Amino acid sequence: MLKNKIKRGLLFFCAALILLGCNGAGSNDILDNDNDTLPAITIDIGDRKQMIRNFGASDAWVCQYVGRWPDETRKKVATWLFSKDVNQNDKPLGIGLSLWRFNVGAGSASQTNIQDPWRRTEGFLQADGSYDWTRQEGQQWFLRAAKEHGVEKLLAFTNSPPVSLTKNGKAFSSSGTEANISPENYKKFGTFLVDMLEHFQANGLPIDYLSPFNEPQWDWTGDGQEGSPYTNQEIFSVTKILDSLLNKSSVTTKLQIAEAGKLNYLYEKADKNTRGDQIFEFFSPASPVYLGNLSRLDKIISGHSYFTSNPIETLQDVRSKVADKVHESESGIEFWQSEYCLLGDHEEIAPNGKDLGINPALYIARIIHHDLTYANASAWHWWLAVSVYDYKDGLIYADKNTTNGNVEDSKMLWALGNFSRFIRPDAQRVGVTADEINIGNARQLMFSSYVNTNGEVVAVAINYSNADTEIMLGVKDREVANVKSYRTSAAVDENLKPVPVDDLSKVALPKRSVTTFVMSLK
Repeated sequence: MLKNKIKRGLLFFCAALILLGCNGAGSNDILDNDNDTLPAITIDIGDRKQMIRNFGASDAWVCQYVGRWPDETRKKVATWLFSKDVNQNDKPLGIGLSLWRFNVGAGSASQTNIQDPWRRTEGFLQADGSYDWTRQEGQQWFLRAAKEHGVEKLLAFTNSPPVSLTKNGKAFSSSGTEANISPENYKKFGTFLVDMLEHFQANGLPIDYLSPFNEPQWDWTGDGQEGSPYTNQEIFSVTKILDSLLNKSSVTTKLQIAEAGKLNYLYEKADKNTRGDQIFEFFSPASPVYLGNLSRLDKIISGHSYFTSNPIETLQDVRSKVADKVHESESGIEFWQSEYCLLGDHEEIAPNGKDLGINPALYIARIIHHDLTYANASAWHWWLAVSVYDYKDGLIYADKNTTNGNVEDSKMLWALGNFSRFIRPDAQRVGVTADEINIGNARQLMFSSYVNTNGEVVAVAINYSNADTEIMLGVKDREVANVKSYRTSAAVDENLKPVPVDDLSKVALPKRSVTTFVMSLK
């Protein structure tokens, strides 16, 4: 029987918290624990916060190739990403993503002006206006695999309109200041997207969400990938047309906007006068580009967590401002963090160089924690599910080979799984309190908790420090009937490894690890 009632009469002892660097240099002692007086963490399931809709990742760009590799390899990748099954030792086979992002290509693969062929995409819309639904074969394989594994939601997104509809005939911009599509082609763009949605629905793959704009604040004038800038006015005009077309269609897909390139563009104009302050611009009735009354527009504002993670004060301040602005909105919206990888300003982790180890995984866990607990994100999505680059942008890494190759999992994959595998769609984040320990220290211990729709209580503990610690864990006014825990750490065999919990009055949180607790209550 678990000792799961925390006795309030205990005298807690805590040594001074020591803030040091977190990249393995030197000691970073959280606590000098006395086993009789451990710090207590209490989950309050009555303190309800935001709903958690899903965790996701994108098929761009590598899935176009890996999806055509031999079954043994591509099925291994799909299992890592989508499976909710366990082996005979109760170890999860995959991270159980609950949303899959399908990149609707602009057709740049028919051209050579994007430098890297692996960043070009095929397109369904052909130059003569006809459709070729056999295109994007590898991506379509992963779309079907996601559905077969029970991934709950599918999202289609575009980086650029089809090349036959763009101003310059390319999948990237020439001007850098306005959309690479003329107003006379807005309806053609919308018609193409709705036809695509109807095609997939008719073939057993209904798309739940359509995201037509990606990072509209960036100029997208380089030849690195598909992309188009959009002003808020242009987003307004295209979205209204799409709303009208969707209302006449057979699909139930919801529109989502606007995948802001940085989170601060959601609440301020900053250096993008015509492309910022998007919460107010799109969801305030006082705005001239108000979209909140459209029937097909999801009450979601989405943004990307790039370039706002360093220093820690910025990490926390920006996300608090997002939460405040969303809370103030008159349209009752939610915030989704819809794309992130290790790109840009990182205090401890350089983005260059592939690293399958625990350091970048912990950094990502820290970002997820802050997006969920400071920004109150209702969804959290990673960028490249599979990468071929010497960069920290993939959950899984593959050889850059068009026909077959090796694949490797990473600690980044499994650290995301500490959240995605156990916090299921429509879970609700709940409050957590602590005695004699700081559970919001971005350099040491971060702790958050959630209640799934089946009543399971899930808690995620990130020990970012270089010191092992122990805690007492309990649920306010409730008794725990059963608990399981799953750990990701630097150890080779610890990728969501099941770890027994015999006594909730003495729970181990090893250094440099992420541990998820799954509890059923009496």
